[in-house]
Amino acid sequence: MEINWIKNPLIPAIAQDYRSNQVLMLAYMNEEAYKLTLKSGYAHYYSRSRKRLWKKGETSNHTQEIKDILIDCDADTIILKVKQNGVACHTGRDSCFFTSVLQDRVILDKKIDTDNIYGVVDTLYHTILERKSSKEDIKSWTKKLLNDKNLMVSKIREEADEVAIAIERESDNQVIYEVADLTYHTLVGLGYRDISPDRVKQELARRFGMSGIEEKESRGKK
Repeated sequence: MEINWIKNPLIPAIAQDYRSNQVLMLAYMNEEAYKLTLKSGYAHYYSRSRKRLWKKGETSNHTQEIKDILIDCDADTIILKVKQNGVACHTGRDSCFFTSVLQDRVILDKKIDTDNIYGVVDTLYHTILERKSSKEDIKSWTKKLLNDKNLMVSKIREEADEVAIAIERESDNQVIYEVADLTYHTLVGLGYRDISPDRVKQELARRFGMSGIEEKESRGKK
């Protein structure tokens, strides 16, 4: 059975442990990710937020080795039977599906520290997205910012100004403190817009790859 990529340019891909049949995660594939998965033997997906292909485990090394691929009867959803190296979820849990809706509790508690795997920026961004999607009445500063765009934007402006002041005339420790504040509030802004920090990293990489610093400087001299 062939997938009609013209009709379905992006299809759900469910990763399932090939031994236990535990559902690990849900992501999406386009034709390029699908072909790369077949060719490499490792799961590749298409990120809707980052607008690019990504290999599972490219940052954490928690890769998914392909053991089999099943296509459903409509050829618009696939199951990847995988050998999961490490954990599947960015929270450090074996599976992304660990919360019971009916029982209103976490049903899988096994968890590892992900800060050293993904980096604090990525972990913080995922936490911001969790706050954003939560239906609970969470009394957190992050949730308040996400629910009040004007407040969020004003805080980003305020923190940017405090960074400039700190760089101009305050101590190194204060500069670090203010930059951390600005980074956090900027990440909230990215979360509000559903823009992954990876896209910012890609833009920085593009600029450096194109001698972006020299380009910026030459523009400034004109």
